[in-house]
Amino acid sequence: MRIGIAGITGRMGIYLAEEAAAAATLAGGTSRSRPAMAGHAPHFADITALARESDVVIDFTHASTVTAHAEALAATETPWVLGTTGYGAEEEAAIAAAAKIIPIISSPNFCTGINLLLLLAEKLGAALDGTQYDAEILEMHHRQKLDAPSGTALALGRAVAAGRGVALADVIVSGRDGHTEPRRDGDIGFAALRGGQIVGEHEVRFTAGDEQIIIAHRAFDRRVFASGAVRAALWLHPQPAGLYTMRDFLHL
Repeated sequence: MRIGIAGITGRMGIYLAEEAAAAATLAGGTSRSRPAMAGHAPHFADITALARESDVVIDFTHASTVTAHAEALAATETPWVLGTTGYGAEEEAAIAAAAKIIPIISSPNFCTGINLLLLLAEKLGAALDGTQYDAEILEMHHRQKLDAPSGTALALGRAVAAGRGVALADVIVSGRDGHTEPRRDGDIGFAALRGGQIVGEHEVRFTAGDEQIIIAHRAFDRRVFASGAVRAALWLHPQPAGLYTMRDFLHL
């Protein structure tokens, strides 16, 4: 199977290229810095050219590319592994439209451990009453990371909210500067830390008056995200059109 990498010379793109070459055939990639192509892989001028030579494309690029990539991959009928985060409603609509034509697996995090953490967060959200247990999500990443809270932290918040039967948008508190009222029952709080070259740390804390429950995950090597995405690509290729998550891939 031929795997193409969008943004092949980026921080994640290099790992994705190595993992793809080890597990399948590396078709090549797109890059804004062609002279530094990872492993001398073939360079393609744009996402459409890459898609035509790939059986599946893995994309960890940038929120600004999501709509264009959705349209291009749908037009070439190329399955899409999407690990990009930080996009909004317009991009979500483009992804949904493309999923009517091609199989897409979209996840803020392709690490197996994180996806198990998401499942636990939802179950604990359902089991622990929001009027008694305050939910707080803490994350820390390397100093270059732009979006805050991270896509994974927001996914954890959505998991807790789903367990409680509410929408995250109705209960989210991200940063508390200027807040003059005490914490409200049911709020889900976020704290985003940045520094050094931390790969990724996430904690979900449920705190009551007499006890605290903490579930956490720490990634030590970015390769864990790349290997998970490549395994997801191998699984996705034969699937029918539709929008999938890591729960589908992991049978959770």
